Amino acid sequence: MWRAYRDMKEANWKNSDKYFHARGNYDAAHRGPGGRWAAKIISDARESTPLRGLSNSGKSDSAADQEANRWGRNGGDPNRYRPKGLPKKY
Repeated sequence: MWRAYRDMKEANWKNSDKYFHARGNYDAAHRGPGGRWAAKIISDARESTPLRGLSNSGKSDSAADQEANRWGRNGGDPNRYRPKGLPKKY
């Protein structure tokens, strides 16, 4: 998950948030049951933090982030959320 977060910050690519959410959860889940569990805990904690409500994204964006988190955690291809033009490096 840390790698996906670091890549998201480095890429600084518009509309890539959901892709990196899905990718981080996908990568963590592929590390085994402990990784899947940790991804769920971290994702749920991040989306429920009071600071999340201070952003411009609001509840609908949080719900969309959680959908991407579940998609990746359940083995879905993160490229479903990949924005056009995002460098192949990511």
